[in-house]
Amino acid sequence: MNPAFHFAVPMADDTAQIQWFTHLVDASTPAQVGALVVELVESSRPGTHAAVCWPRPGGSGYHCTADEAPDTEAMDLVSSALSAPDGFAQCGAVVAVRLLDYERVTLLLHLPEATDGRALLATLGPHMPLAVRRLYHAIKLLDLHDSHRQLERSEHLQRALFAISDLAGSALDMPQMLQGLHRVISTLMYAENFFIVRSDIERGTLRFIYYVDEADDNPEEPGSQALLENIRDSATWHVLTGGRPLMGDYAQLLSQANGALVTFGPPSADWLGVPMLRDGQVHGALVVQSYGERRHVYTPEDRSLLEFVANHVLTALERKESKDELEARVQLRTRELAAANAGLQQEVLERQRAERLQATLFQLAQLATADIDEAQFYQRVHAVVGTLLQAKNFFIALLAADNTELEFPYFADATGRKVTRREMRHGLSEYTLRQAAPQLLSQPRVQELVVSGDISGDIGPASTSWLGVPLWVNEAVIGLVVVQSYDPSFNYTAADQELLSFAALQIANSIFRRRATSALHEANAQLEQRVEARTGQLREQIARREEIQRELKHQVMHDQLTGLPNRGNLRARLDQALDALQAAPGRRCALLYLDVDRFKIVNDSLGHLAGDEVLKEVARRLLACVRDPDMVARLSGDEFAILLDRVDTVDAATHVATRVLDAINAPLHVAGEDLSPSASIGIALGDCTYLAAADLLRDADVALYRAKRLGRKRFEVFDETLAREVVDVLGMEGALRHALAHDEFEPYFQPLRQLNDGSLVGFEALLRWHHPQRGLLLPHQFLGIAEDCGLIEAIDWRMFELSCRAMADFDRDDTFLTINVSALHLGRADFAARLLALLERTGLPSSRLIIEVTEGALFGDPEQVRGMLHGLRERGVGAALDDFGTGYSSLSYLHSLPLSLLKIDRAFVQALGEGDHHNSTTVVAAIIALASALNMQVIAEGIETQAEHDALLAMGSALGQGYLLGRPAPLAQWLQPAVA
Repeated sequence: MNPAFHFAVPMADDTAQIQWFTHLVDASTPAQVGALVVELVESSRPGTHAAVCWPRPGGSGYHCTADEAPDTEAMDLVSSALSAPDGFAQCGAVVAVRLLDYERVTLLLHLPEATDGRALLATLGPHMPLAVRRLYHAIKLLDLHDSHRQLERSEHLQRALFAISDLAGSALDMPQMLQGLHRVISTLMYAENFFIVRSDIERGTLRFIYYVDEADDNPEEPGSQALLENIRDSATWHVLTGGRPLMGDYAQLLSQANGALVTFGPPSADWLGVPMLRDGQVHGALVVQSYGERRHVYTPEDRSLLEFVANHVLTALERKESKDELEARVQLRTRELAAANAGLQQEVLERQRAERLQATLFQLAQLATADIDEAQFYQRVHAVVGTLLQAKNFFIALLAADNTELEFPYFADATGRKVTRREMRHGLSEYTLRQAAPQLLSQPRVQELVVSGDISGDIGPASTSWLGVPLWVNEAVIGLVVVQSYDPSFNYTAADQELLSFAALQIANSIFRRRATSALHEANAQLEQRVEARTGQLREQIARREEIQRELKHQVMHDQLTGLPNRGNLRARLDQALDALQAAPGRRCALLYLDVDRFKIVNDSLGHLAGDEVLKEVARRLLACVRDPDMVARLSGDEFAILLDRVDTVDAATHVATRVLDAINAPLHVAGEDLSPSASIGIALGDCTYLAAADLLRDADVALYRAKRLGRKRFEVFDETLAREVVDVLGMEGALRHALAHDEFEPYFQPLRQLNDGSLVGFEALLRWHHPQRGLLLPHQFLGIAEDCGLIEAIDWRMFELSCRAMADFDRDDTFLTINVSALHLGRADFAARLLALLERTGLPSSRLIIEVTEGALFGDPEQVRGMLHGLRERGVGAALDDFGTGYSSLSYLHSLPLSLLKIDRAFVQALGEGDHHNSTTVVAAIIALASALNMQVIAEGIETQAEHDALLAMGSALGQGYLLGRPAPLAQWLQPAVA
């Protein structure tokens, strides 16, 4: 931000200066700051009239601090000042001065007489540059607020569309879904009075499928069908027959209607209706309206919003109607098949019942000797019984030793009751124990027992069906097992009683055997505990204290995973080393800041346990590369540091770094995989100029960042150039954000052609940045910084939007577009839905889009990527594998992916034009054969010479791209007929 005009002479009045500066600090809007600029100028010379002008958002005119907008002559002078090299223009007594170049802010002066405006500006002192800087920040803040409001509106609309889509795919019935649609639209605008009407213009009928109106005493019956002629000349009739929206009060609606306007129902104060269109045909309408004192005036923005939402509502309704129709057909077919196979199913059920009973009894017998605790035993008993019959509500009750209480070692009940023990009383459980026989009780039978006095009326929550079976051991009842149902639609049967009786015999036997075994184990355990307590208590306490002291000391200063010194330990050693350097100025040390390359892929692919093994192996290799008194430390995650206590030259530090890289690069076998780890290293040399450990760590980290940016698997030494580059990176981050906000990115299109005749078949979209100062920038000049600062996804989506929109306007329906999709996008669960929404928004048919993915991008989450690509393919979007042959995907995995294109990497293509290209020819021929076997097309990248072109054509490659066939350019260049 540089003011276009400079001011140098100071003000004379200190009090005025202080007051003016105070107001300038408090000003937060362009208008407030502009008013202070006007005050400064007009106070410097009586009779002068000043105004500050800046453009409105979207280029629709100018804001001005003056009450009246400047006339045409003044605005012409403003334009002259904006384009003048020195930012100054004067015509008579009117002067225009450019204050901000990029923001197009000018100062407009009306002098009392035609004098030199520069003389007046020279009297303004140093206050003007401060005001201009404040004005710059106020404009930027206003831009941010506008962007934030736009993002909020977009996000609100997007949530509404997602909600509509979710409703269409939900299990709700149609009335519930329509209520949900009403709620969604109510979040976008006033919609207390809302109805949806479906129409068939050809048949002349309509249906009000949803109708809510607070003022209508005779509302439309939802679902009722009527003739369209019955509402002729109404506002709804005009929307349905005219196919365009209407909005406003009665007078406004009459002016918009094509003919007469008749009011049906209570007259509304404000009315908005939009048609639901599909391929230009009207299929219904959405209407909102307001009444009387609660009137809500609808705006053009509401109309546009409702028109946009109407198409999605129509899609949701059609999806729901299709789904309901399909479900009805499926249910009908299912009933037919069920009736046809009833006999066979019954026979199968009987056999399965016998097999299930036999398996259940065997499992219950095994539980008697299973090495599990009591809680697990009863849980498994419940699970096994649940395989025989419905056992959602299940408990086991055992008689206490004195027969006065019932113990409930296991109690599972849908009502949430928890019972562990209670006294014996007249309940259903006690009745079963007294009868010593299974009891299958319905609710009426329970009432009969209450009336007869066999059980009491207070028996807890009433179950609709109750089944209890006694547990027998040695001809004595020790308890019972019970299942019950609270669902009136489900009742236990005699068959269930028979099954539970068989199971109860084995349950009782298992409980008895476990009790005997538990008593014996408990007696032995108690004896062993007493012996151990008497002989080892003191020794255990001493050992525990010593171990705790050692662990605490080690944990404070070391990393728990690798055992290496931690960051705090390293900083302490660095402080000691730097203190030694202050005492001996000629002495130097070196800090190697190390980061394991692509470690996140190991964690994501093989799991954190495998990642821990890699980190421990790296630690062991680093320790083998140094000697005392040097230190190896783990700072965090995959970051390590090596402190070389004393080095004489830079070469000594780089020699150690080389040794470290060689050691880490050695193959590593982890979790059944052979890895080739690598690392990036930043080196900072410490001398007497360093006073704090943080400074040395910072400089080593800067060098590490440079090493990673240059391709990893290397080291870099910190110098002043690196320090300046860090500042440049920060500047580039700000420029990237500005570029996104001001739409400075543009897609360039490189043609894809038939190799035999040069005919055009498609384009690959490539990103370009029109930098205001540096001109046209290629992706490698800024994408790395965009990835680091988190802007890459936003840039990609802007690129996708512009490319698809441009391709939709390209007058060649036989061409397709390819876009490059990174692993970051494939890791997003909503990528496919978002891409399909973009295609619908831009109008590009899905069949004309192919996404390009690299081999490495397929391995973040292979199953998710495969499912995403299959889903996109079902919607018509193709997929291409880029740079094939340079990655590490297996052929079996390639065979399972829904790919339609393989792109041969340019490295193989360029080798075809060299003298000895036998190996490259073999590889390219193999790739073409593989693609043919997998029913895929092949595109050869990087064709730059005729020799490469001819070689590929001879091997059977049909498609190609490269500078020989066309360089990337704006799509407008390719609007002319393609030239072979």
